[in-house]
Amino acid sequence: MILPIPPLILPDGLAEAVQTLPDKDCRRLTQALEGLHAVNSRLWEAEDRVRAADASPVAVADAKRAIDQLNAERNQLAERADEVLATLATTASAETPVHTETIAGSLDRLSVLTLRVFHTERAAVLDDLIARRVPTLHQQRDELGAAIDILTIEVMSGRRRLPNAARHKLYGRDEAVSVTMRPARGIDKVVAFGGLSECGKSTSARYLVDFHGAQRLKIGYLLQQGALRRGLSDPYQLSAARQAELLLEELNRFAEGHRDVRLFTIESVHDDASIAELKELMGDVLQIVYLDVPFDVRATRSGTCPQAVAAKDEVKLSRGAHRVLEVADFVLDNTGSVLDLRAWLAHIAQRPAVQPDQSPTAIPQPPDVPTTVADATAALADTLRSAGPAVQLAALTGSPVQGAWIPGWSDLDLLVVADHQAAPAVSRALADYRRRLGDVASVGLTLVTADELLAHRLVPRLAFALYNIQNGMPVLHRTATLHVPVITPDDLARAAVRELPQVVITLRRLRAEATPGILRQLYKHIVLAARLILRENGQWTSGPDQILAAASNLPGLGPLDLPTLQSVADAWREGTPDNALSTVIAAADRLLAWYALQLAA
Repeated sequence: MILPIPPLILPDGLAEAVQTLPDKDCRRLTQALEGLHAVNSRLWEAEDRVRAADASPVAVADAKRAIDQLNAERNQLAERADEVLATLATTASAETPVHTETIAGSLDRLSVLTLRVFHTERAAVLDDLIARRVPTLHQQRDELGAAIDILTIEVMSGRRRLPNAARHKLYGRDEAVSVTMRPARGIDKVVAFGGLSECGKSTSARYLVDFHGAQRLKIGYLLQQGALRRGLSDPYQLSAARQAELLLEELNRFAEGHRDVRLFTIESVHDDASIAELKELMGDVLQIVYLDVPFDVRATRSGTCPQAVAAKDEVKLSRGAHRVLEVADFVLDNTGSVLDLRAWLAHIAQRPAVQPDQSPTAIPQPPDVPTTVADATAALADTLRSAGPAVQLAALTGSPVQGAWIPGWSDLDLLVVADHQAAPAVSRALADYRRRLGDVASVGLTLVTADELLAHRLVPRLAFALYNIQNGMPVLHRTATLHVPVITPDDLARAAVRELPQVVITLRRLRAEATPGILRQLYKHIVLAARLILRENGQWTSGPDQILAAASNLPGLGPLDLPTLQSVADAWREGTPDNALSTVIAAADRLLAWYALQLAA
């Protein structure tokens, strides 16, 4: 519980003297003395925390740091008050007797004595022995007030001069950072953005938020939160090492409270010293990115006059923003395209994970798939492998590797990662593959480059295929040098959110055009929409029948009453799609109506 503190009342003689000062000086003095009294009150509380019988070593250390910071503020506020009070003095000679302390020094003691009276009177209610001290404390306070009045008169008359008010305390100097501080387990990576005005820091952070699920934070917010928690009024007066500790403490606290977030961005990195200290604490978990953009480009992008950009630059330069470049992990020239910037950001934001050197290779074999498919696929793998290093990966990603192959119904989804110049070789291999398959199955090709993978330019279907590969799904061919980006379940959940609207639009079109000839497409899109809705709700289910059963349990949806996959596939292969079409259309109507209701809600 925070107790209201008694006000600091100036002795009558000093109060009258202060009234003779200009209004501006009166306001400055009032602010300084009110701040000094508040700091003394917080110091009292911090010292109580140190003396608490149940205080842990960590709590004692934290309270001691708070005491050091508060003492630094105490001295700064006293000096500020003395700057005003010194104007009351009449010019005195070197022979004039000097007082032992400044007027603000005496007021500082009066502030502490006022607090002592207040806390003693509260404790005296329950302790008669303490109650006996109260009259003595009142007398001490009255005598100190009278002495301050006498000092004021002597200073104003020139009979006494004040000592130099500068205290030259060393509070806040660089101290050794605790080697035990580490990033919380919930933090995979923190990307810190530095640079001058209008260089693209906010744009970069928003990209990582929108496309990589990052949590965006400001250094100022973290420092202020840490200062409030520690009872410090100005965290920027701390040493760079202590600022770094506060930043990491608040990052860890935020991560503990938001377990679903693994990637963080922090902006407004304008101090090279504190961010360098934070790097010492966090290591490679922290990636410092400096966006380097010439002034004329930044001024043009700002939409304001160059003078406004220059004025903001001056503030940042005074804090050392330009020196962040010297401690940055990445210095990005942000004068190019947005695609170039995003590719770098996606690379930087990649989460650390164990990546297998090589995925297992396997060709689908009977009885899972027909011999024709297995033989044609083996020939395809040999052809792509012989194309050399330009073709880096080939994999079947659909039902052949998921154990759900149905002849006459299932497709072959082929993923190929290859350099662009390898496109003709891939085209020839694909034509030969289709020739060997005949009418057994159709083939759908996804062709991407390794650079697109590294830049995370991934459509949701491709992200899901890569997720399966990194979790052991066999491939047809893979070079040892290919790096497949790590895909997390969170990535897939975000991909589901982005893909679902397009799938629903396609499902609605198929429903409007419903004929026996599109039964297969309509059914597959119902399953796909249901799977994405489940993922968005945190449910991971595979297999069409299992997906539809799980979707039926979604609140408000109810059973879709679809026949099994095998029944629909049999009707399709036997040329009797009419037998299943009406049931599939009814299921599509139910799912689309439910989805529309969710959006309306």
